Amino acid sequence: MKLAWLLWLASVLPHDAADQTCLAATVYLEARSESTLGQKAVAEVALRRRDNGRWGNTVCKVVTAPGQFAVSTTHKGYVLRNPDAWGKAWRVAGDVMHNWSLPHEQREQVVPDADHFAIAEQVSPSWMIGEPLRKIGAHSFYRVN
Repeated sequence: MKLAWLLWLASVLPHDAADQTCLAATVYLEARSESTLGQKAVAEVALRRRDNGRWGNTVCKVVTAPGQFAVSTTHKGYVLRNPDAWGKAWRVAGDVMHNWSLPHEQREQVVPDADHFAIAEQVSPSWMIGEPLRKIGAHSFYRVN
């Protein structure tokens, strides 16, 4: 399935289903080769940014904000070719969204306070200063804001 189709689908789905679709696309594009723990951490960053409001008030707005996540930087004609990885990304997105619906003190958080991540071997963004809060697989997680 094409990324453009997923984003269109998210635009017509009810709010919760749209957010899960956008979050699953983010997990797939950013971390499909990572462990479940690493995928959950990526999803947490997107949800934490939504809660912050600076990047948008829905998951879809957050992950499609220019230059913030792979959903916004990947060509819309990109085809998601791995149905098993998509299925896992969908489940992870749903699990993390359910967990995030709990009161803050009851949430299980993989990367508490992290609002940014990067694959350090691939990029060195200007905000990537100091030691990460945690490293999981190829991803390093940071609190910037």
